Order: sequence, then C-alpha cells, then structure tokens
Amino acid sequence: MPSSAEARPTRRRLSSEERQSEIIRVAVELAASKGVEQVTTQDIADAMQLTQGAVFRHFSAKDEIWFAVIVWVREHLMRVIDRAAAGAPDPLMAIEQMFSAHLKFVGRHPAIPRLLFSELLHKKSGRFRQLIEEIIGGYEDRIVKLIDEAKACALIDQRLCSRAAAVLYIGMVQGLVLRSAIVGGGKAAQPSAAQIFQVFLRSLTARP
Repeated sequence: MPSSAEARPTRRRLSSEERQSEIIRVAVELAASKGVEQVTTQDIADAMQLTQGAVFRHFSAKDEIWFAVIVWVREHLMRVIDRAAAGAPDPLMAIEQMFSAHLKFVGRHPAIPRLLFSELLHKKSGRFRQLIEEIIGGYEDRIVKLIDEAKACALIDQRLCSRAAAVLYIGMVQGLVLRSAIVGGGKAAQPSAAQIFQVFLRSLTARP
C-alpha cells in the first residue's frame, strides 16, 4: 500500500502570473464580504492558505494588490461591454446591451461598487484616482461614439449633445449600482433596470 505521504495529492505549483491572478480574485471576494477597508494581507494569505511572505513575493504592498484589482476591473468590464455591443444590430441596441451586461457583471462581482467608490482608495496616491477616471472616461467615450453613430443613422435628434447623453448614461449606471449596493443586497440586475433604461432611451429619441 502507498504511504500517506504518497497518497496525498500534490498541489500544483502556480506560476507568478497565476498566483497574482489568484491573489486578485481572493481580494475581490474578500472585499465583497468585508469591505475594502477591512481586508488585510493576512486575510488574503489565510484564504489562500499561504503566509503573508508568500503574498508579498508577488505584490510588494497591499496598495499594489488594490491597484492590480482596479486594473482587473477595467480589463474585464471593458471586455464585457465591448462584447455586448459587438453583436447589436444598431447603436442604440448596442448601448442597451452594454447597460444590461454591465449590471450583470456587477451582479457577479458585487465588490466592484465598493472598490470604485471606496474612500480608502480615493485617498491613496493620485494613480488610483487617475486609473478610476480612465475607466469612467474610456467607458464614456464608447457611449459618445455610439450616440454619434445613432445620429448618423437618424435614430436620434442631431441636436442632442452626445457627451451630455454619455454622462447621463454613466450616472444612471452608477446610480443603479450604488443603490443596489445599499438597499438591494448587491443584486445590481434589478427588475426595474430595464424600465429605467427605457426612460433614458426615450430621452434620446424624443423630438422637440
């Protein structure tokens, strides 16, 4: 019979990139349950069954972990909304599909509102704020482009300010996400979200 040591399954050694991805994933999960301010590197190490030293071999400080988390949010959120828009038959449908995909993404990762609106992160170095501003700005630019395309297709009034409409869209999404985090138990895909989007859509297509 094999000895207990021989029978024990060996744990695959992860590459540095894989370990960093795992640390980011665990940090996101802990932020959802505890809040950004309360998560420590010891919490992350315990959840991964590692020592703090092992965590610090991949990230030099806790701030580096949170910065990597925000980068992760940017990459995954932009990928989700771009994929949603790609299959739409027209620009307005693309915006609607982006809206729905965004809320579903937040529903799968309820820590995201806590991360983006965290007072702790906003008080950090300017690069945190700059990165969050880049996320919002990049998203807004995508909406402006689609609004302009909708104008070119005569789907909405040419006189509509594309930038103002994009700011309104971002505010609508942020408001729903923040509301769900406070009163909806983190369930961002609320039943009323589709109706709220229809109000936004009517504001684009209404003619004076």
